[in-house]
Amino acid sequence: MARRAGETSYKDTAFGIIPRSQLIPLELEGIQRAWDFVLRLSQTTEIAITPELLKKLHEIGFKWIFPDLGGRFRKVDVQVSKHHPPKFIKVPERMADYCADLAERIRHLPTVQDPKFLEQLIELLAWAHHSFLWIHPFQDYNGRIGRLLTNIILLNLDLPPVELHVETPMRRREYVSALQRADEGRMNTLQNLFQEALQEAAKVI
Repeated sequence: MARRAGETSYKDTAFGIIPRSQLIPLELEGIQRAWDFVLRLSQTTEIAITPELLKKLHEIGFKWIFPDLGGRFRKVDVQVSKHHPPKFIKVPERMADYCADLAERIRHLPTVQDPKFLEQLIELLAWAHHSFLWIHPFQDYNGRIGRLLTNIILLNLDLPPVELHVETPMRRREYVSALQRADEGRMNTLQNLFQEALQEAAKVI
């Protein structure tokens, strides 16, 4: 396939080998499909956050674009910047532990009326997001599923969804820097991003 001027990235998809510019709208539709599934599920029950749910979200969102990868934990070892996530063979075990740990942390959140609720919620969201990305369970789209997971947590708490702005190069750099600091045990920057997102969400309800 001849490369188009200005295109630097191509992906082999269910629609053929396409440039990044054509993939972006498919990705946006995919995450909307997954979010629509979450909203339908939430109408009948509190959503149990399990490895099976996360794989289902990834499947709904991306299998129609990448049939061989969507809905499956990665089968390769990867490196993300300087971070080496767990070996792929450890991912199912790590994700089971992660979901159990997350459920326990949510169970110990104070009530919304408690003065400490917001502080502990921010700490929880930052921990949940970073820990999920640290494991890097899927070969691709971990960030999108991780951000969707944040909103499932909030939905279960009867709180409005938030948006971590990562679309522009500057905001993307801020987000990646916050995650890298969290890799080093410095969670403040990532917590600040969640605090800003929660404040922004509160303004529109």
